[in-house]
Amino acid sequence: MNAKLSDEQLVAYLDNQLDAEQRSRIDAALAEDPMLGLRLQWLDRSSMPFKSAYDEVTRQAPVERLQAMLDTQPVPTRPALSRRWFLAAAAGLLAGGVLADRLFLGWQTSQQTHNWRGLVADYMVLYVPETLDHLPSDEATQLAQLRTIDARLGLNLLPAKLALPRAQFKRAQILEYDGVAIAQITYLDPVHGPMALCVTRSNSGSRHFAKERRHGMNIVYWSDMEHAWMLIGRNSPVDLEEMATQLRTRIRA
Repeated sequence: MNAKLSDEQLVAYLDNQLDAEQRSRIDAALAEDPMLGLRLQWLDRSSMPFKSAYDEVTRQAPVERLQAMLDTQPVPTRPALSRRWFLAAAAGLLAGGVLADRLFLGWQTSQQTHNWRGLVADYMVLYVPETLDHLPSDEATQLAQLRTIDARLGLNLLPAKLALPRAQFKRAQILEYDGVAIAQITYLDPVHGPMALCVTRSNSGSRHFAKERRHGMNIVYWSDMEHAWMLIGRNSPVDLEEMATQLRTRIRA
């Protein structure tokens, strides 16, 4: 059922425009599928630069023609516009000849190299120690999980290469967003809680460590010629970079 849930249904869920039975079905689907929860978070993101993007379009738009188009659009009688009305209006403008893809083209170009890190952070912020502490940690299970990652991303990972001081390797899995595979290798640190090493394919070239902070978590990220990597957790940036250095050295070997 999860794959059949459309973005429109999820937006209606966010806008509280579903009846009790429909909300109950989506609640059950969210409990079963973490990636569905990630889609929901993505639709509910409020940090995207809508205003600056629209300002740029306003500067470039043929104002008189657009105003004439808007004058022919029916105005809703409700005092507040829902997101579904906004999406429908946007679709109407697109059908009328407005190139909506230009709205976010520049923003998407500048963001695409680190957007996947935002998705991972959105997901990792939901983790608590109880999410991981019951998972099996035997080597046979780890090897089987890593083989799945290797097959999708062209890697050759082994538990020994991924070992970290203090933090215990708990699970390796493949996630996917918008057709892009992201491997997530999760650890449980006895002091700082869940952390993860994540990797996706990238052709942006090799780069050294950089740091950022999202949702109260620290991130150290880097890339090689074929993959982009990140280590995320509530550990200090210094500790994360030290661990990232160990991981990068072993993975290259």
